[in-house]
Amino acid sequence: MAATSEQSTSGPASFDELLAELRRRLDSMSPSHRKLAERVMSDPETVAFMTVSELASAVGVNQATVVRFANGLGLQGYPGLIRLCREHLQEQAQLLRRFDSMEQLGNAGSGVLEQAAALDQANIARTFARIEEPTWHRVVEHLARDAHVHVLGLRKSHAPAYLLGYLLGMLREDVHTINGAAGSLTDELRRVRAGDCFVAISIHRYSTDTVRAAQWASDRGAHVVALTDNAGSPLATTAHDCFLVDASSASVLRSMTAFTALAQALAAGVAQTLGHSVRSTLLEEENLLSSFGIYRSGTTSARG
Repeated sequence: MAATSEQSTSGPASFDELLAELRRRLDSMSPSHRKLAERVMSDPETVAFMTVSELASAVGVNQATVVRFANGLGLQGYPGLIRLCREHLQEQAQLLRRFDSMEQLGNAGSGVLEQAAALDQANIARTFARIEEPTWHRVVEHLARDAHVHVLGLRKSHAPAYLLGYLLGMLREDVHTINGAAGSLTDELRRVRAGDCFVAISIHRYSTDTVRAAQWASDRGAHVVALTDNAGSPLATTAHDCFLVDASSASVLRSMTAFTALAQALAAGVAQTLGHSVRSTLLEEENLLSSFGIYRSGTTSARG
């Protein structure tokens, strides 16, 4: 009985804890357990209503393997796994109901502008609602305090990566935005060292170079932070900390608005953490920009 009690309290207590545990163990899992883990991470909504036999059949393993998988995570068997998946589903349903009026605009004959605005508001709200405070504060500390910060986002993800790198570069020294231009990715990755923070941004379909670079940074001893769209993303399994960002869109082009909002929020968090030192850094930057005449005034003289 004591062993049973210890097992029931040592396993994940929430779906987020379950995800973190699966990511931590993924590389050391057997092929059959890895298949199960990837299914749970990528499609918990479906798993929540599967029987043991259905899940076993779906991933091509036997039922005993499914039970051993759940027990090995410290859960109370398969029912414990299902419970966490259903709790996750309930949380998502609450968020969907909260923003249902926004997304209904897409079905109400409204124009593209209204649909895009509604969906992006919902994307941002859902993304921020699922962020846990400990993860947030830990990432902000790494971005503010680590020796160097490297930010990588390729193709569509380059825009939020560039913004995050630019904003962080205004607040602190030693921020490097990796662009991989002209085959320079490996040259730029050589700068990554243990004690650095490495931010990787990618959405489905995931950039192979970004995934490989994140793994490289992790192997080098850097703290890897991922901004991605799915718990089953290869970045999620590599990163030490991961933010899942919604990218729903009214068109075939997925939205990067929530990624941009999160980048701005992270920069704001770093500014708050660094405090007064940011003020002197920004004043120095402003003086430099002024001396070079980088910006023009918005006022113009009247024409005769």
